[in-house]
Amino acid sequence: MDYKEVNRKAWNDRTDVHVDSDFYDVEAFTKGESSLNEIELKLLGDVSGKSVLHLQCHFGMDTISFNRMGAESTGVDLSDKAIERARELAEKVGSNSRFIQSDIYELGDKLDEKFNIVYTSYGTIGWLPDMDKWAKIVSKFLKPGGQFVFVEFHPVVWMFDEQFDKIGYSYFNVEPIVETTNGTYADKESDLELKTVSWNHDLSEVMNSLLRNGLEIKQFNEYDYSPYNCFDKTIKIAERKYRIEHLDNKIPMVYSIVAAKKK
Repeated sequence: MDYKEVNRKAWNDRTDVHVDSDFYDVEAFTKGESSLNEIELKLLGDVSGKSVLHLQCHFGMDTISFNRMGAESTGVDLSDKAIERARELAEKVGSNSRFIQSDIYELGDKLDEKFNIVYTSYGTIGWLPDMDKWAKIVSKFLKPGGQFVFVEFHPVVWMFDEQFDKIGYSYFNVEPIVETTNGTYADKESDLELKTVSWNHDLSEVMNSLLRNGLEIKQFNEYDYSPYNCFDKTIKIAERKYRIEHLDNKIPMVYSIVAAKKK
């Protein structure tokens, strides 16, 4: 099975539904609202005048938000439909963000630059089988002393079944997870039927891959909420903060890593 093609098709099929969804609220974004959350904004600090490479950018809202903050931003995504929509959105809001359609592992064939910041967030690495190849790409595109800022859903979350009633999957990367699902996290009532291939990645796999590839971990944080209401059985505890209602604050839902490229 060609997992890249399976997933590219799934994300192509999702894109227009996502652009039109209340979840992404493109209308508010076009009026100037940032798509970035408190977690990543605190980690990133002032990006004005810096170059940012955003891996797995979907249809570009975060990439454009960086540009609005004064950064030179470049977004990359596997989905050609998502990149098409990203370019349209950038043009609509007057952003000079650049977008490249590419599989992450093949990005070296399409881009030859170094960046102050490499960024990726929320539901990204689960589409990649090999964390060592991923970390090599992160390292390759960072300037010496540059920062990698990473925010992702916690691997504990991916152990549960969809209703968070029982453990359904391994914490560890033991095999590809091939699924066919209905709807999408941004519109659960959508009539989409999506086949996907994904992988779970435990924390040690992620962190060791970065350490092996010339990065020094400066910060590691865990959070007992998600800034997105993208799971089942959630409860809103504050603005842009959601938990699984019956699990309260008992599980980590998101984690973050800030790492620096060795000089």
